[in-house]
Amino acid sequence: MTKNLGFLTFGHHQDIPGSQARTAQQALTQAIDTAVGAEELGFDGAWIRVHHYQRQFATPWALLSALAARTSRIELGTAVVDMRYENPLIMAELAATADLISGGRLQLGLSRGSQEPALRGYEAFGVRPTPDDTINDIAERNTARFRDAISGVPMAITDPEQTRRSAPLPVEPRSDTLPGRIWWGSATRRSAHWAGTQGMNLLSSTLLSEDTGVPFATLQAEQIQTFRDAWARAGHPGTPRVAVTRSILPIVSAQDRAMFGTNAIDEHVGVLGGAISRFGKNYIGPPDTIAADLAEDEAVTAADTLLVTIPNLLGVAANLRVLSTIAEHVAPTLN
Repeated sequence: MTKNLGFLTFGHHQDIPGSQARTAQQALTQAIDTAVGAEELGFDGAWIRVHHYQRQFATPWALLSALAARTSRIELGTAVVDMRYENPLIMAELAATADLISGGRLQLGLSRGSQEPALRGYEAFGVRPTPDDTINDIAERNTARFRDAISGVPMAITDPEQTRRSAPLPVEPRSDTLPGRIWWGSATRRSAHWAGTQGMNLLSSTLLSEDTGVPFATLQAEQIQTFRDAWARAGHPGTPRVAVTRSILPIVSAQDRAMFGTNAIDEHVGVLGGAISRFGKNYIGPPDTIAADLAEDEAVTAADTLLVTIPNLLGVAANLRVLSTIAEHVAPTLN
């Protein structure tokens, strides 16, 4: 079976030489145009990254609704929403609204968030952690409440003085199928295990916040198996989905060579946020070489979905040219 294929954009915008996304407006509208073009190319998903206090995409609901209105088939994903920042009930209303507009195409990736420039930036968003709370505690608590809310668990009761009765009140609107399309962004085997116990799908990117000395793809494949084992032991119904992300830049012209170079960037180990981390490689080169390398990638083989990062500063035309080459020359080999 052919693998589900999507693209992932961070929504960078910078007013620098060569940038085709100099403003937030340009980054947002170009993301919509890229999704429309990717759908026409046969891609299965358009995914966006969420960051706060940075010149990238932020709170995603308006953009997801716009993507939903301009497309008809392609999945619309987040990779990922930082759950430290969210009001779970407002998020439940906005997510259901976007999902209903899309006809049930949202694939919501959540996580505890990545490293960020702000010191406890979520507190300015109204989040008030207790002194004993860790960032994992905040994210997991907000995630649980959000999942309850989109599942119809009552969040309030009616006021008897206004309604002459007492009755439970879930948030509205609701999308009945949305609870089955929630993902967790994981960078370790431990968090992948937790995601499996919780019955969420798994997102794993080009960074793992741990290192055991084995190649990146091998460690990520271990993470995927840990997740699937935890899902099975928890007794959740159905088959969970797994998505991995790769940076892929096929070279088919002199213009491509000038923009992207010709050599793949190897994986490496470094320290990020105080954790020894393993970074995946970038796939740069002829499409047949990239296809052969991906065929040997244990994690890509194990996943049902591959998300391709795009350099959105280059603009819509350049990104659709990259996606078109991947669709034509690489995607048919992904099984």
